[in-house]
Amino acid sequence: MEIKKETPWWWVPTLYVAEGLPYFAVNTLTVIMYTNMGVSLRDMTFFTGWLYLPWVIKPFWSPFVDLFKTKRWWILTMQMTIAIMMAGIALFIPGRHFFTITLIFFWLSAFFSATHDISADGLYLIGLDSHQQAAFVGVRSTFYRIASIAGQGGLVLLAGYLETTLQNIPLAWSYVFGLLSAIFFIFTLYHLWSLPRTGKDRPIEGVDRKNIIKDFFRTFITFFRKKHIVIALLFMLLYRFPEALCLKIIQPFFLASREIGGLGLTTAQAGLVNGTIGVVGLLIGGIVGGVAISRGGLKKLLFPMAASLTLPCIFYCFLAMWQPTNFLIISGAIFIEQFGYGFGFSAYMLYLLYFSRGEAATSHYAFCTAFMAIGMMLPGMGAGWIFEYFEKFEFFASSFNQGYINFFWLVVLSSLLTFLVCGLLKIDPEFGKKKREE
Repeated sequence: MEIKKETPWWWVPTLYVAEGLPYFAVNTLTVIMYTNMGVSLRDMTFFTGWLYLPWVIKPFWSPFVDLFKTKRWWILTMQMTIAIMMAGIALFIPGRHFFTITLIFFWLSAFFSATHDISADGLYLIGLDSHQQAAFVGVRSTFYRIASIAGQGGLVLLAGYLETTLQNIPLAWSYVFGLLSAIFFIFTLYHLWSLPRTGKDRPIEGVDRKNIIKDFFRTFITFFRKKHIVIALLFMLLYRFPEALCLKIIQPFFLASREIGGLGLTTAQAGLVNGTIGVVGLLIGGIVGGVAISRGGLKKLLFPMAASLTLPCIFYCFLAMWQPTNFLIISGAIFIEQFGYGFGFSAYMLYLLYFSRGEAATSHYAFCTAFMAIGMMLPGMGAGWIFEYFEKFEFFASSFNQGYINFFWLVVLSSLLTFLVCGLLKIDPEFGKKKREE
């Protein structure tokens, strides 16, 4: 069957791959690259944590994207600037002051990527009718996940192969980001041809910056006047605290030598276990979680899902204590942990929808996602400092290297915060259940 150029198949899949790749490059590849290049855990976690900021504050400038140019223009411009940023990173990685200079490029890439997210989602809404939006919601999600596997798995595997082949870590990562730059130049050229031109895609008429700012602050105030706002914010910030705390330590743990308490994996193995096997577990867990909530409702499944999200972190404790060499055992542990996280994360996302209901639901949901991002950013920034502080305490037998063991047990203990905020929530027992036909 011939696919006409007007069909969304020509641009929706590639657009959402382009949306996902820079996000994972900024938030995952940086962790592995800086670790392999000898940056300390404290500096790596703190400074890469700041890279998450553009996605935190994205709701604050998203209204202005509607005032200038078209969504199509924003998408093409952001893709071109991301290509330039990736080229700059590739150029300066082998340099003497690589850490400072590449961090600047990464932060700019994050800002351009977050802006690309706004414009891409906007074009999806105005470029498709309601039937097409429903039909392609699974497509956009699938190709975003493909970007996740490519970014966290494929590119890391490539970097590992190049590190081994070239015996030059900076040069290997320079090639990886050079490839990303070329990919985004190609995306720009392809989308110049494939993205739809629609009469709906134009700056908002009759609205100026003053009105936008006034409406934004009105929406902002109504959000903080919602019932149970304090409890809701605590939930948004703390439900994923254990995962947020250990997220930036996991990759260094995989890569660290066994002598200092790590698993001694190669870069390619780390990319396979976390960026591919782990992502598959995450996807399956998310699907199962959505089905479970549709049958039992959010309130009924909240605590089981909280347990699923937090308690599998204990697998990291066991890996740190036993340091298995069998790759299948390591892969199985990560698959189960990520499956549990995907299952438990379903409750979190559904609660954001639940709390956003009512007037200005779209804007309120954007604020919720901003607090979701803060909840991931702040613990990650302090993870390196916490690791170094608890590294010196000997809670276990002296034959063990204490650092990663202490840290991961602290992560498990922090799951008490997750259960505490779950106990404070007020949720309609019927919310999330699939309505039965009469």
